[in-house]
Amino acid sequence: MGDQIARWLADLARQCGELDVDEADLRDIGLPLLDEPEHPSLGAYTQVHTRRWSHRVRAADAFAIVTPEYNWSYPGSLKNALDFLYREWNGKPVSVVSYGGVSAGTRAATALLPVLSSLQMRPVGAVHIPWPANSDGALFAPAPGLTAAARRVLAEIADAVPRRTERVDAAC
Repeated sequence: MGDQIARWLADLARQCGELDVDEADLRDIGLPLLDEPEHPSLGAYTQVHTRRWSHRVRAADAFAIVTPEYNWSYPGSLKNALDFLYREWNGKPVSVVSYGGVSAGTRAATALLPVLSSLQMRPVGAVHIPWPANSDGALFAPAPGLTAAARRVLAEIADAVPRRTERVDAAC
């Protein structure tokens, strides 16, 4: 469901008109498990994939992280992607859009907060989506009120982004 939820959120962000959207799917980015020889805080990247990821994250003004809940937390691929970098995340607004089961992914979102804090990011809101699939389990169908909640969070992200004469993409 993650790709469907991310696409829905990105479409809403484009409709608001204040955010440029760069959809970053971790499946496509394909970061291996922490293969840099130096600590990320040094920024001494040797791998091409790390330099590409660094450039993409550095170019963004803000983030909306879409994550499922697995075993009361978020997936290892997300932790890996966050851990690959350090300074690139600092000071950037972030919203968590979590999904899954009866808890709506709230345990994943809660587990993410200390990591986002240690990366010096600024949480600005969240959306929690329970049971994201429709009755046949195949397609994401936003429940009543969910679109309004997502639009509020996107407005919070837009408000948290420093105004510039030339905007840099905000990855959602």
